[in-house]
Amino acid sequence: MNRIRKGDTVYVNAGNDKGKTGKVLSVDPEAQRAIVEGVNMVSKHTKPNAKQPQGGIIKKEASIHISNLNLIDPQSGKATRVGFKVEGGKKVRFAKKSGEEIK
Repeated sequence: MNRIRKGDTVYVNAGNDKGKTGKVLSVDPEAQRAIVEGVNMVSKHTKPNAKQPQGGIIKKEASIHISNLNLIDPQSGKATRVGFKVEGGKKVRFAKKSGEEIK
């Protein structure tokens, strides 16, 4: 079970984009990397194709290691670590700062 999942709002705590927040678009659990909206933008050179007849340079998000991300606490809106506990036979995530369960 991963600490960070698709749809979570995260805070970047290291790297060039330190201090930014964004929504997780996708997670690669094997490589331990995630793509976050508006974070780690790279310029990709594209050939002309049906979608982009002109071709050119497009900006897109590159993956970032999940160790550089902290979940945003749903209660306080600040960065927090994630813990796990068993409730009613199910393993659930909770915010270490507030103790609140993360949906």
